[in-house]
Amino acid sequence: MTSQPSPEPSPHEPSPGEPSASEPAVQPPPGAGAPLPRRIAVTGSSGLIGGALVASLRADPGPGGTVEVRRLVRGEPQAPDEARWDPSGRDREVTAAALDGCDAVVHLAGAGVAKRRWTARYKRVLRDSRVHGTAALAEAMAAMPEPPRSFLCGSAIGWYGYQGDRRLDEDSPPGEGFLPGLARDWEAAAEPARRAGVRTVFLRTGLVVAGHGGAWGPLFPVFRAGIGGRLGSGRQFWSFISLEDEIAAIRFLLADRQNALSGPVNLTAPEPVTNREVTAAMSRVLRRPALFPVPAALLRAVLGEFAGDVVGSQRVVPRRLLEAGFVFAHPGIEEAVRAAVRARGSGKGRPARGG
Repeated sequence: MTSQPSPEPSPHEPSPGEPSASEPAVQPPPGAGAPLPRRIAVTGSSGLIGGALVASLRADPGPGGTVEVRRLVRGEPQAPDEARWDPSGRDREVTAAALDGCDAVVHLAGAGVAKRRWTARYKRVLRDSRVHGTAALAEAMAAMPEPPRSFLCGSAIGWYGYQGDRRLDEDSPPGEGFLPGLARDWEAAAEPARRAGVRTVFLRTGLVVAGHGGAWGPLFPVFRAGIGGRLGSGRQFWSFISLEDEIAAIRFLLADRQNALSGPVNLTAPEPVTNREVTAAMSRVLRRPALFPVPAALLRAVLGEFAGDVVGSQRVVPRRLLEAGFVFAHPGIEEAVRAAVRARGSGKGRPARGG
């Protein structure tokens, strides 16, 4: 069956991703007005989230003036805002020097989970790039006479594994399998910093809805071509978050001067949705049919073990963020997809060079 492209919208219709006049204005989260740390080190600034975070901090430093962002890179620095660090942990002194004078560290570096098939070799890459890098930073901070006050360490909702329709929050038990084991080791590697008195927060991030990069980016060209559809049964829950809300939540946690939040914090929208609902939202926003479901068996044949992350169900909620007063700009899936379309059209969210 071939599908015909949808007609262009009339001049009186909003374009895909464009808010209608009836949509309410989004109020900023309470933490948006709090001062940010003055010097922030960021790893992974070449990635989707890291690049967007650096751009956000520079464009809007918040009250109190400018924020100095120090991008940590593995190679020799090529720009004034870069500093070299050693993710292997072998050169603790160079990493400590990169962190010297910083008030906070946001650690987002790690090999892409959806980038390649999960061979035994690539699983080691996924683990080592997260665990060794986190340990290198944590041990360097622990050895510093005046370490940064806050350490926001990347993590993932993969910690919970696949627990069906059960609602999962930060107090829920871990799952079983490769990703839960990886997430546990990843978070455990930050222990030296926590023991040294550094406020340590684990950013358990869900599926980031973005038009470029990440696990979601490849969905857009498929749906734009009119060949999108549900994945597997479509009944599995996807715990998503818009890129804009992801960055706002990280800023909210950075601005926590009372150190009220530490430990795991789920970065997901308030209400997870099923893949079937995701498919319907993508179809509505992009105005394309979604008539081509992909069977789970085919996904496993093409993606291998990573297919479990596509057809597995994770119903994760951000209890601690909500209790702290964070307000989501895009709590619903359609709002998140529209925001991604707008950002894609404006070119926002494209990362710069980093480590």
